[in-house]
Amino acid sequence: MHQRPNSLFAASLVALAIVIPTASFAAGPEATVRVRGTIVTRNGDQLEVKAREGNFVSIKLKQGWTANGVAKAAISDIKQGDYVGIASLPRAQGGDGALEVLIFPAAMKGMGEGSFGWDLKPESSMTNATVSNAVKSVDGGVVTVTYHGQERKIAIPTGTPVVTLTQATSDDVKAGAVVFVSAEKGADGSLSSGRLVVGKDGVVPPM
Repeated sequence: MHQRPNSLFAASLVALAIVIPTASFAAGPEATVRVRGTIVTRNGDQLEVKAREGNFVSIKLKQGWTANGVAKAAISDIKQGDYVGIASLPRAQGGDGALEVLIFPAAMKGMGEGSFGWDLKPESSMTNATVSNAVKSVDGGVVTVTYHGQERKIAIPTGTPVVTLTQATSDDVKAGAVVFVSAEKGADGSLSSGRLVVGKDGVVPPM
């Protein structure tokens, strides 16, 4: 993979913003497969990943593929007007509780806006939206987000992973690295992808 630090990073961020939400609107139930796991081997453009479910998955990286890393952030970093992606679950006491939060770069604001089913955990959802109000409380944060004219409050419990996107290179995509890959499933069952998120510097993709 040939990296052009500035332009390629911007392009890969845009690609990631689009692929995360649109995966749920793919042509068929198996058109897109999200793989979360650890790279066992990488041979050129071929990855072998041990998925979180324990099975081994082969993924072919498309020509010109790109990678992003993630960096730690904090609830206090979420400001009014920020564009965020929040995976959440319904809470027994009502409302939604965050499983993880991704603070998008400002250039990606509005991309993939909406709320849709997600497979981080059973019954989880992903909401890409603009923060209209962020309130810090003793129990963590309660963030009010807006999308398509709708409003939603999501609690962010203390300890919830909060990250931002960073640049990654081909060298970061190696055996032992934790990855999140949104892959396309071919008619023959093979998986391929043009972008992925890889753990680096001790921070792993929480999405």
